[in-house]
Amino acid sequence: MSAYSNPTHPFFVSGIRQFVMFSLMLIGSFAIVPGTAHALVEIDINQGNVEPLPMAVTDFISDDDVGTKISAVIAEDLRRSGLFAPINKAAFIQKISNPDVSPRFEDWRVINAQALVVGRVSREGDGRLKAEFRLWDTFAAEQLIGQQFFTQPENWRRVAHIIADAIYEKLTGERGYFDTRVVFVSETGPRKERQKQLAIMDQDGANLRFLTQGNDLVLTPRFSPSRQEVTYMSFANGQPRVYLLQLETGQREIVGNFPGMTFSPRFSPDGQRVIMSLEQEGNANIYTMDLRSRATTRLTDTSAIDTSPSYSPEGNRIVFESDRGGRQQLYVMNSDGTNQQRISYGDGSYSTPVWSPRGDLIAFTKQSGGKFSIGVMRPDGSGERILTTGFHNEGPTWSPNGRVIMFFRQPAGAAGPQLYSIDLTGYNEQRVETPNYGSDPAWSPLLK
Repeated sequence: MSAYSNPTHPFFVSGIRQFVMFSLMLIGSFAIVPGTAHALVEIDINQGNVEPLPMAVTDFISDDDVGTKISAVIAEDLRRSGLFAPINKAAFIQKISNPDVSPRFEDWRVINAQALVVGRVSREGDGRLKAEFRLWDTFAAEQLIGQQFFTQPENWRRVAHIIADAIYEKLTGERGYFDTRVVFVSETGPRKERQKQLAIMDQDGANLRFLTQGNDLVLTPRFSPSRQEVTYMSFANGQPRVYLLQLETGQREIVGNFPGMTFSPRFSPDGQRVIMSLEQEGNANIYTMDLRSRATTRLTDTSAIDTSPSYSPEGNRIVFESDRGGRQQLYVMNSDGTNQQRISYGDGSYSTPVWSPRGDLIAFTKQSGGKFSIGVMRPDGSGERILTTGFHNEGPTWSPNGRVIMFFRQPAGAAGPQLYSIDLTGYNEQRVETPNYGSDPAWSPLLK
């Protein structure tokens, strides 16, 4: 797949002006502020007040239905972000017949469409799909961006996600997260005989496929930040082992044979190491393994249970959970195991910490008062905020831009868990549809 980026081409950017600037403050408000004074979206992250930006996404011109399908995926991606409100197409006044011609801006202003997306899909002589789009600021009557992409016809959904990412980035100043995948544990069967398989899907639930057969119990899959590879824990042949799985080839290998149990494997930011918890003689400590030499280094040495380690984006610090103080709490340490410090001090117990890709926050699961919550705090433990609470919420994972968290939930009385996502305001919570029960999600980096 390729993107045309020649700034002199008429389908590229004809007016480079920031339509919307994006900022996020942990205390105060999260604002989308346009370059002109005609739109304002203010999100108070403490109260969850959200006013999405109204916009129009028209059906892309094409000889078949692929143009309509691409525009529908773009609109749904933007809607699910919670920052944009695609307008019902029944309200459109102008019918776009040529996306190369400037639209009648007054027809879009009257329905309050503050941004407009138009496009075309065609077939090249070699069978490839060509998708073009333009993003317009209707109030300033300016084109903000225009691009074209070439790909094989079966990749039309991915083209839609890439276009949605380009629109998101132009209107917010932040990278998008739509051209990504999620690996998770797909669960079927009765609770006492539950079959668990590794599965992978697009971030919106499409293109699901299974990675394992379901013969062995699998847990805690995690994406590599640098390769199309996941690490996970499996009880193959009744022995708990940490595996690496190449997504493109299906090749699987054991990370290492360790005495005792292994838990919570996760990659380092450079993808060269795996950090995990190893149980020996009733207690668990944190180890890291160099994937090239297979040499292991012990980072904690306590009689407690230290587990669920997660690196900071720079790789110089690690957050983990430990019951060394009597119950599960969150701790941070340097990547060599030094300077171990507790950071969680609220009521209840804390678990499954995950460092944000931005480095500014740590997501966690909190159990208190018989309920499970998903929350975030700063790396020093300050600014704790609960985003959502339920009977059983667990296992947060970050979108690659650090603005959305996916997790799994099992409501009281439900037969199995389901996947959900929520943004940092705590307002935009949504179910992520899967054909079976789903748990332990892990978000990929942006695809390349």
